[in-house]
Amino acid sequence: MPNNASAARRTLVLASKSPARLGLLRQAGLAPEVLVSGVDEDALTADSPAELARVLAEAKATAVAGRPGAAGALVVGCDSVLELDGLALGKPADAEDATARWKSMRGRSGVLRTGHCVIDTASGRRASVTAGTTVRFGEPSDEEIAAYVASGEPLDVAGAFTLDGRSAPFIDGIDGDPGNVIGLSLPTLRSLLAEVGVRITDLWT
Repeated sequence: MPNNASAARRTLVLASKSPARLGLLRQAGLAPEVLVSGVDEDALTADSPAELARVLAEAKATAVAGRPGAAGALVVGCDSVLELDGLALGKPADAEDATARWKSMRGRSGVLRTGHCVIDTASGRRASVTAGTTVRFGEPSDEEIAAYVASGEPLDVAGAFTLDGRSAPFIDGIDGDPGNVIGLSLPTLRSLLAEVGVRITDLWT
């Protein structure tokens, strides 16, 4: 069972530089420290987009968990990819790639897969899983796509889109947790924390 007294004193570390993930955690009453993993995402592979997202999340959390600054902390690692036509699409390589992505996505649906990993560096316990949310893309015109790509936003996000930015008007709807599309599913985090013996409410500030 979770230990209220010890959990209340725990430090939460986010193994990501994503301002969107940090924002989601803060909105949920958490105050994580940030330690960027530095993992080379291109060096990792897996048999499916869902598995790749989990492998990447585990790699990021593991890299940070081994640092002195994470000693005794709860480390959260996440990574997202868009599954479309069975392929895992991360951040586009350049503006041309982002443009091609949007032209292939419009009017279709894909699944945003976000891997989550929690490591309790005090006990060594860890838990990981991938959450999926179906995204229904609208049909922006070529001109709208060009304007969006020119903004630079799609170059910094998995799948070349996000729900909390300029591409929001081009998303017709989703089926699942919106936070998962933004970068972190809070219900999934709650479940993983429970697996390692911590109540998310004990981490509220």
